[in-house]
Amino acid sequence: MSKRHLAMVAAALLTTASLAACGDSGGSSGEAAKTLTYWASNQGASIEFDKQTLQPELDKFEKQTGIKVNLEVVPWSDLLNRLLAAATSGKGPDVVNIGNTWSASLQATGALVPFDDATLSAVGGKDRFVPAALAAAGAPGQPPAAVPLYSLAYALYYNKKMFNDAGIANPPATWEELVETGKKLTKDGRWGLAVEAANPSENAHHAFTFGQQWGGEWFDQAGKPTFDTPQNVAAVKRYIDLMAVDKVVNPSNAEYAQNQSVADFANRKAAMLLWQAAGNNFKAQGMSPDEWGVAPVPFPAATPPGGKRINSMVAGINIAVFKHTENKDGALQFVKFMTSDEEQTILNKTYGSLPSVKTAGADPAFQAPEQKVLQEVLNTTAAPLPQVPDESEFETLVGTAMKELFADVASGKSVTDAQIKEKLSVAQQKMGS
Repeated sequence: MSKRHLAMVAAALLTTASLAACGDSGGSSGEAAKTLTYWASNQGASIEFDKQTLQPELDKFEKQTGIKVNLEVVPWSDLLNRLLAAATSGKGPDVVNIGNTWSASLQATGALVPFDDATLSAVGGKDRFVPAALAAAGAPGQPPAAVPLYSLAYALYYNKKMFNDAGIANPPATWEELVETGKKLTKDGRWGLAVEAANPSENAHHAFTFGQQWGGEWFDQAGKPTFDTPQNVAAVKRYIDLMAVDKVVNPSNAEYAQNQSVADFANRKAAMLLWQAAGNNFKAQGMSPDEWGVAPVPFPAATPPGGKRINSMVAGINIAVFKHTENKDGALQFVKFMTSDEEQTILNKTYGSLPSVKTAGADPAFQAPEQKVLQEVLNTTAAPLPQVPDESEFETLVGTAMKELFADVASGKSVTDAQIKEKLSVAQQKMGS
């Protein structure tokens, strides 16, 4: 993907407000040497929670180095667009969090500092990082565009009391069981499952996993999009039908784009949730840890032809440095600080995610039931999204197509295979245009 191509993508995606939000990283070189701007992704239950979590650590870094870090927590619904704007304009923050699935796309802009051997050495060395996490930091055969910060996987969270009250002994292991369970739990103003249906990235993550289970691929071996295959159509329909046909998802979820589904679960408005490391989000919203359980994401009862036993993407957050920074050395010091054993333990404990460095994983906090499920999924039934330059465009186009399909369902319209195929065909045609 060329810089010109990404500039066109960014121009098509970004609103004026998004562009206006991307300012220069600093003033004079002297000021820049003492200041960094950091865009953090929204990992906790709210942006305010993340600010309260991160600010003490940034203050610690300033005390150690004399470098002040100006923090902005960016919602997931805005983050990719703003990163693309910063990449194409050469203006924006010094250090950023990126979804690991976007690594190859942002790498292709040439806007990020490559973590070659010398740069990796400056942040502690390649061997410190979990290999699977580092492998999701850029295109194969190239120096990583970032280093891993938080490691994640999807899991199924369920409300134990609601299950017990309905006489349900175990969490569902198949989609058929999830639908049956969800119907029993959808009553008295409560719903079986909450989804984030207006969040393109969230939609695309499920499209990938369902696609794997239904025998589909979103790109061929040459990296060309294959969105509208029968397998992908069937996979997307299975997910959309949770609201459209099975009616275990509240139609209002078609408007959910930023953690509202987590809030519904935490506030007992929904009995199940598909999410990445959600436990500490629940706690932040007043939900007791003994109220919920966690299990792997379900599979089809009968594996479709060509289907794989995959129930999560290899999820995670990477941390990267923009080349336009006026303080590369300071930015790399900050990356080294954020991936140190101490900070990896503090931050991943808080967010319920898994450390991306090997030596931090031995802490007892990462042996809790939730983390054990996430580790099991990552080690056995997770697959990385394609590390191709067009991956971020896939998330935007396919995820938005699914957002529109959910909106149709919420407005009372039916959604057929033909309509899904048409949406996916249009998305495929837009790739690279």
